[in-house]
Amino acid sequence: MKGELTKLKIIAYRDNKFTQLVGDGVFSSLLNPEKYAFKYKVEYTEAQGQGTSATQPKYVRSLPEDLNLQFLFDRTGIIKGHDNSIGMGIVADIERFKRIVFDYNGDEHKPNYLMIGWGTLLFKGILAEMSIEYKLFSPEGVPLRATVTASFKGVVDELLRLAKENNNSPDLTHVRIVKEGDTLPLMTFRIYGDSKYYLQVAAANNLTNFRRLKPGQQLKFPPIEKVS
Repeated sequence: MKGELTKLKIIAYRDNKFTQLVGDGVFSSLLNPEKYAFKYKVEYTEAQGQGTSATQPKYVRSLPEDLNLQFLFDRTGIIKGHDNSIGMGIVADIERFKRIVFDYNGDEHKPNYLMIGWGTLLFKGILAEMSIEYKLFSPEGVPLRATVTASFKGVVDELLRLAKENNNSPDLTHVRIVKEGDTLPLMTFRIYGDSKYYLQVAAANNLTNFRRLKPGQQLKFPPIEKVS
């Protein structure tokens, strides 16, 4: 319906393909966030060049993105339909939120995979850390208002990650799928810029007959020390 308020939602899944929904695993925010923040980080090593005293940062990998969000929980009655009629304040609300984003998946022994959506935001990840700040209490000491600050770590399907990282640096281990017409020397040339390392690639993949590659076969191309 046009003009209807869309709430931020978190949907919990048991698998990283996001196909197996967790029962009662949907959380809708009480109020939409005023802001959300993404954090990106690149990992380097401080390698010292031979014969030099200075270090040269060397790219290792780009880490999954982080999403930071705040959630409000309130049972003071200032929000219609959210009073303290059950006498438990926000305890049940917080516990349900934790079951969705924090508790371990009983089968996998790890937190649920989460899909977070709101407007143009669509994020897939898992909870990295969470803090709860209780701000208002009833005369009996029951919490009536709290702010939850949560950080989520992005996850990407492995094949999609490899597609996104489709570069040809010989310092990284690459995984490639054999296509029709591919030969090991040709694939080796694409990665290392020289086909002569194909025997090392064959050994890394335990290939007994490198001349008979099958379309759809997966091959690893490890870091190789180049020789002239």
